[in-house]
Amino acid sequence: MASLPHVPFPSNFNYGRGKSPGFVRCSSVVEPSRKPVSSTIFTNQFPGKLEADVVVIGSGIGGLCCAGLLAKYHQDVIVLESHDVPGGAAHSFEIKGYKFDSGPSLFSGFQSRGPQANPLAQVLDALGESVPCSSYDSWMVYLPEGKFLSRIGPTEFCKDLATYVGPEAVQEWIKLLDAILPMSAAAMALPPLSIRGDWGVLSTAAARYAPSLAKSLIQMGPQGALRATKLLRPFSEIVDSLGIANPFIRNWLNLLSFLLAGVKLDGILSAEMVYMFSEWFKPGCLLEYPIHGSGAIVAALVRGLQKFGGRLALNSHVKRICVENGVTTGVEISSGHVIRAKKAVVSNASMWDILTLLPSDAIPHSYKEKIKATPQCDSFMHLHLGFDAQIAPNDLSIHHIVVNDWSTGVDSEQNVVLISIPTVLGKDLAPSGKHVVHAYTPGTEPYSLWEGLDRRSAEYKRLKAERSEVMWKAVELALGSGFSREKCEVALVGTPLTHQRFLRRHRGTYGPAIKAGEGAFPGHSTPIPRLFCCGDSTFPGIGVPAVAASGAIVANTLVPVSMHLELLESIGI
Repeated sequence: MASLPHVPFPSNFNYGRGKSPGFVRCSSVVEPSRKPVSSTIFTNQFPGKLEADVVVIGSGIGGLCCAGLLAKYHQDVIVLESHDVPGGAAHSFEIKGYKFDSGPSLFSGFQSRGPQANPLAQVLDALGESVPCSSYDSWMVYLPEGKFLSRIGPTEFCKDLATYVGPEAVQEWIKLLDAILPMSAAAMALPPLSIRGDWGVLSTAAARYAPSLAKSLIQMGPQGALRATKLLRPFSEIVDSLGIANPFIRNWLNLLSFLLAGVKLDGILSAEMVYMFSEWFKPGCLLEYPIHGSGAIVAALVRGLQKFGGRLALNSHVKRICVENGVTTGVEISSGHVIRAKKAVVSNASMWDILTLLPSDAIPHSYKEKIKATPQCDSFMHLHLGFDAQIAPNDLSIHHIVVNDWSTGVDSEQNVVLISIPTVLGKDLAPSGKHVVHAYTPGTEPYSLWEGLDRRSAEYKRLKAERSEVMWKAVELALGSGFSREKCEVALVGTPLTHQRFLRRHRGTYGPAIKAGEGAFPGHSTPIPRLFCCGDSTFPGIGVPAVAASGAIVANTLVPVSMHLELLESIGI
């Protein structure tokens, strides 16, 4: 095995904790301000009152969407974040002038508006914020069948299929699109922002959108309406009912499903796949990337939170959730401060991590056992690189997907590698004339290989070199013969232990591996009064749109129906 090139980092450098302009690494609160996040200065003390209407644990996208909307709803809300930068799995970090995404890099729907818009776009719209993006319509794929530039949209992918697979695959793909694209109207007839976790949903969702749902079902005809009844069933049922048998088509659908939700065709909700198809394979559709990186999404959400009076405390690790007489009353952070919650505590932590925050005698046995029995997705390997653009081709695509072997399954370890080169579109993410690369294995790295290892040990370093090799090879495939590992100015390898340490994710997991038809993502309330959850451990599940929706649902639940309806009217849905 080739060893990683030695890159001289500062002695105090920690993977994932980089330089964020204007951020002071101390227990601190961002008070309301109209200044962008990058110009906000934090102080050494925890300012302001040690109470709020709602305390939100974690500043991931779900937590920030929840908190931002609560602030919009005139609730006193504070977000507590363990890290020294906000964003959770979506945070960005900087080293030697290179700005890296730590998590998601494939986005769409930021510019969408109206009832069928991306839930994150709807939240940003409600907060009066936007994220400048560059649009594109393709990514490079390296498959056992060959290498080609795959384009989204209804027709371009058919050309790829005709070239690399055959006419039968084209026919089946067209058959699939013809069947499921009309279903998108039904799948998206109920905007996630209209949902709430109480009977008020009858006013905000059922009565409000029933006519549009009925209209879409009528337009689909009897067969289409029958398929629409399967939207909450595994997508494999729709695929099987259409007689889709071509091995490549099924492999491709398994890949898309796994990248979207961490499960394959037989485990993903049909509604999720239909929604994805509507964004990727309708006429005129485009993918988008924030020109200032994924951190720009976090910055926009924080601006919205601040704008309406919300607070954000960094380096404020929640040590425990306070429960008195069976009711959630607040949280205690590692500094010893107790922040009282007058109305609710909302956890953006995973379902497994929340168990560690609660007093053991406050957790119902059935709730604890159900969480322990929930299957988990595996973790990640990450490779972050910074290098001179002269050692890379001039015509790079922003995204690349490498599949080594279909036969082992897209969910098998060391088989699929995703590569993002955001400097293709976001030129300020690296010094002039440089590129950044983020390569990763998408939730397929077993935590068990790393469990118990000392991060300073020779064994850990050896395993990092060994398990990162598949990513290095994928990057070399994407960048061509001119690329050289030894010429990288920054080279960082992240492991499941990195994921666990910096994101405080139980076993570094991607999230629950809940298969449609066999289980359902939990709702947002818990058996403990005034304790709610949002994020990828709750409905609708894993992925940026899903966690944004979960945060919005919790925020809606905590305010009167009249305020919820007023918000829906204000953003035109």
